Amino acid sequence: QVQLVESGGGLVQAGESLRPSCAASGTIFSNSRVAWYRQTPGQQRVWVAIQTGGGAINYADSVKGRFTASRDISKNMAFLQMNNLRPEDTAVYYCSLIQEDSVYWGQGTQVTVST
Repeated sequence: QVQLVESGGGLVQAGESLRPSCAASGTIFSNSRVAWYRQTPGQQRVWVAIQTGGGAINYADSVKGRFTASRDISKNMAFLQMNNLRPEDTAVYYCSLIQEDSVYWGQGTQVTVST
């Protein structure tokens, strides 16, 4: 069974940076893919960065150029570097692991950006 635990959220001012991380445990295959999503109250969870089958990472237009997703497979860790944060980036951020035919989710980490 795969478990994901996010950390690294917090409260920052607009223009600052955060780097949430996602620690995975269990059996992780090298061909698994990682994605990051975010969700605000009353809204659906939306993706912000997703790893393709070829290993490239696609970004939502709203975060392109500001967010960078990365992964350290040797440590079963994934990261989301978020720069130049804006108030509209305020949300709970979730990492997701897509492996075989299963999708695993972490518990989320709150990111709050003040003006």
